[in-house]
Amino acid sequence: MIVDRNMLESRENALAPYGIRSQNSKGRLYPDHEPDFRTAFQRDRDRILHTTAFRRLEYKTQVFINFEGDYYRTRLTHTLEVTQIGRTIARALGANEDLVEAICLAHDLGHPAFGHSGEATLARLMTGHGGFDHNKQSFRIVTELENRYPEYPGLNLTWEVLEGIVKHETEYDVADAQDFNPHLRGHLEAQITNVADELAYTAHDLDDGLRSGMITVEMLDGLEIWKELTRKVGWKDKYLNDISRHQLIRELIGLEVSDLINTTAKNLHDSGVQSVDELQQLPYNVVSFSDNLKTLNQPLKAFLYANLYKHYRVVRMQMKAERILTDLFNAYCSQPSILPRHIQPIVDQRGLERTISDYIAGMTDRFATDEHQRLFDPQVLP
Repeated sequence: MIVDRNMLESRENALAPYGIRSQNSKGRLYPDHEPDFRTAFQRDRDRILHTTAFRRLEYKTQVFINFEGDYYRTRLTHTLEVTQIGRTIARALGANEDLVEAICLAHDLGHPAFGHSGEATLARLMTGHGGFDHNKQSFRIVTELENRYPEYPGLNLTWEVLEGIVKHETEYDVADAQDFNPHLRGHLEAQITNVADELAYTAHDLDDGLRSGMITVEMLDGLEIWKELTRKVGWKDKYLNDISRHQLIRELIGLEVSDLINTTAKNLHDSGVQSVDELQQLPYNVVSFSDNLKTLNQPLKAFLYANLYKHYRVVRMQMKAERILTDLFNAYCSQPSILPRHIQPIVDQRGLERTISDYIAGMTDRFATDEHQRLFDPQVLP
């Protein structure tokens, strides 16, 4: 038996009425044939997966700089964890798994080197020049910067994937969906991606914090959610070994995912929505945690902010990152001839500052650090 696109599309008829079918896609900006053995959303997923921007995520910071250790999350492993969680949630709720996967894989393509400190630095440097935002940069990457096809710029993704990228938002990121029906909520698959992202970074940042020693079990004693986790796995020791840490983080993710699925299913039932359009017209997001879990999660997030994201080791690296990216930006602006030859012709098309911003945003932690040494250390060959 051969499973072709028609059969794959017919299987999507089993989705919930508010799940998006690939055959009902609003299509692509440029005419493009659809493959024989993949749906439109599966093709989008594959196009994202093969981009240069996606591969670079392996060497971009999540919280810990890439060269601080081999076991901490990078922007790539974070993206993969978000995708796994997103697919689980989508499958349970009758949403389109392939659409969720595509959006998850693309949601952080626009993040520059050095994590959020890198983004804040570029946003400051680009004040008065159009600004910088990683969500908008992700959109620019898939619609303009990744040139892989002779017929059109970007990846020519479907409307639904682009809308999910544009409407990506979390507690710390607010979407700007000016060109994608800003009066409408994100579709179910976009909302799933947003919460999967939040869930993933909360869990794995706690995991990495414990592994690094910046967070200790004694510091977590006052958190109700930590008490709940240790009770469920039966952990009572003073020393947290690797197996116990894995158990606790696994329990945390399971608790969060189960609560999210059950609460969202209730929200969907209570809303009475029976179509994608009806869901997007709701005045609230249906994908959410219960009030009880929100109450448990908020102190954990505040704890991570105070004890991990503001830990002196992390802040020191953030200061170095700001120095590195600021020096690079100013050097390129003052002397554009030091930009690589393949970058210089783009200046006339996009403007000097935007060209430099795009170039720096594409750098990995290691490349930015090496480039800084090449430009400012006289003992390093240019």
